[in-house]
Amino acid sequence: MDITAIVGLVTAIVGALLGWTGRSRQIRREERSDGSGEGALRQDVEYIKRGVDDIKVDMRIQNQRVDGISERVTRVEESAKQAHKRLDRLEE
Repeated sequence: MDITAIVGLVTAIVGALLGWTGRSRQIRREERSDGSGEGALRQDVEYIKRGVDDIKVDMRIQNQRVDGISERVTRVEESAKQAHKRLDRLEE
């Protein structure tokens, strides 16, 4: 075999090995970055879940307040109705 052919063959083999090594290293880096990205995404989702839970609690409290106010308004309306009846009797 000619020396140029041997050098070409060795160069091709070394190039293939370097390319394969570089690609496997890049794959490991991508896996690490994907893992850290997924971890950050999970943290964000957990943060959103806690926020939604807080909003639900606030909504329950607001609903209780609205129910209380609704009951009070009903009592005030009944009282006003009774007062109007008494005033009507006084006018007669």
